[in-house]
Amino acid sequence: MTTQTMPSAQDLLAKMRAGMGRVPAAIEKSTVVDDGLIQEHMRSRMHAMPEGGALDEQTRTLIYLAAALAGSSPACVRAMADKVVQQGIPKAKVLETVHIARFAMATKIIGDAEPVFDALVGAQN
Repeated sequence: MTTQTMPSAQDLLAKMRAGMGRVPAAIEKSTVVDDGLIQEHMRSRMHAMPEGGALDEQTRTLIYLAAALAGSSPACVRAMADKVVQQGIPKAKVLETVHIARFAMATKIIGDAEPVFDALVGAQN
């Protein structure tokens, strides 16, 4: 059985810089205190987005952007904004992704308000 060695934290940071233009500050800082965090993060990335997966890289970036927007993750939004530029994703695709994420969040609020609607309907008696 062969054991595959993980690249060093610095190698992973360099790869991230090449792919996005910069590394999120939290990722960079995490390597100072625990370089295993970035290695685990990259293992998770490979699980979520395997080489030769079903989605192309632009679609993956747009999905990640939408999830980051919906999850209120400014660092991830910034990282995906950088990646959008690096990948040359057309403005129309990026804006449609933002609009979809906004609509999903609006739909979530309507869904979350169902108990309020139930109470109001019951109060109309």
